[in-house]
Amino acid sequence: MALSALALCSRALLKVGAQPIASLEEGTAEAEVAANLYPGTRDALLSCHPWSFATGQMDLNRLDAVPVADFSNAFQLPPGLLRVISAGSGRGRGIAYRIQEGRLHADPYRVTLTYVFRPAESEFPAFFAAALVARLAAEFCLPLTENASRAELLHRIAETELRQARLADSQQATPKTIDDFPLIGVRG
Repeated sequence: MALSALALCSRALLKVGAQPIASLEEGTAEAEVAANLYPGTRDALLSCHPWSFATGQMDLNRLDAVPVADFSNAFQLPPGLLRVISAGSGRGRGIAYRIQEGRLHADPYRVTLTYVFRPAESEFPAFFAAALVARLAAEFCLPLTENASRAELLHRIAETELRQARLADSQQATPKTIDDFPLIGVRG
């Protein structure tokens, strides 16, 4: 089955012991809970870690309007941005910046942004889909079953799934090196 919001919500509903849904707009209690809780839960899970499949870089467009104080330039943030990881001038990190009024404020004229965005569900790897389904099941449990102890158990399972997903994702890149650390510099 191709990943979609509907497929992910149906898997979570099955874990809770509820009936899967055919549409997020079908009018059942399960569909209403899924439609209301899915977007926020998905975005929160995407935002909590710099997932390799949801991390991008781009050069930002400088805006004509300048910040009132502290920084010289304002830049347009990309659409679909969930969280800024870092900003740099010519590389993806290394400059001081602030996100304010939906814009990035910084001193350089050119800014490269590293950020987390919202990819399509079809692009979710299996480890993230499993963590999202577990988190959705935990979120759906209380409104659908009113069983607090079961909801608590599902939240613990979701945390375990999230740890495993973060571990799997973190192993997909070369570990980051420590740059410009004074104790290493002194050693020669």
